Amino acid sequence: MITTLAIRQATEADLPAVLALYAQPGLDDGDTLSIEQAQAVLAEFARYPNYRLFVACDGTEVVGTYALLVMHNLAHCGTPSAIAEDVVVTHQRRSQGIGRQLMAHAMAEAARAGCYKLALSSNGKRHAAHAFYDGLGFERHGLSFVISPPSTQRGATA
Repeated sequence: MITTLAIRQATEADLPAVLALYAQPGLDDGDTLSIEQAQAVLAEFARYPNYRLFVACDGTEVVGTYALLVMHNLAHCGTPSAIAEDVVVTHQRRSQGIGRQLMAHAMAEAARAGCYKLALSSNGKRHAAHAFYDGLGFERHGLSFVISPPSTQRGATA
């Protein structure tokens, strides 16, 4: 069943639902920010000129979310690029076209911003997610490297 959703920028009122999405097994496994911490992080989003959190709503129910960062570049003749992060759909509603609508929204937002690419990363263990992104036409590109800075603690903000 494919439902047409309302996808909009998240507000503070959406944070409990967003945190519940992140708390699902295989994502943050119940280890999420408190509401107060999440409010502080959402306020940080607003300090970036092009960093937004979106929610997909079926009526009043938040059923999915993603964050989108549009970055300006000096390379690529100044053409911006976009990164989608923290893409998640509630477990009960997966395989219903919600993720496809979220990613179509992200692609449209990146195009509207004039981005030359939309990138995302996915945990190497999330094979179903990789197949989903492959099916949307995302190409596996390059290698992704990651390191946790030794002085950074999980959940700390700069």
